[in-house]
Amino acid sequence: MALAVDAFILSQTNRVVAFAAEHRLPTIAGFSNYTRQGGLVSYSVDFIAVGRRTGRYVDRILKGAKPADLPVEQASEFTLRINLKTAAALGLAVPPAILARADEVIE
Repeated sequence: MALAVDAFILSQTNRVVAFAAEHRLPTIAGFSNYTRQGGLVSYSVDFIAVGRRTGRYVDRILKGAKPADLPVEQASEFTLRINLKTAAALGLAVPPAILARADEVIE
């Protein structure tokens, strides 16, 4: 089950994680805290990188650049997190190739 990212889902993460565990549903979400709270997998934008990029934009604007002249950029850095404890509880084996690509593995 894939979860959309919005303010409501974020506010209900603990309930979503509990529901998924109770019904033995493997889930993936687009926000990094999901796996830290017990979700199986998250694949999300690297918000630290987005913050740095935002700071560079602000710096350019404060130095006189017109916002309309700045290019629109798309996120290019993402993080993959896997919760092995949740995978084990669901009876899932995560392939080593996926674990090798993960930015964080929660055990």
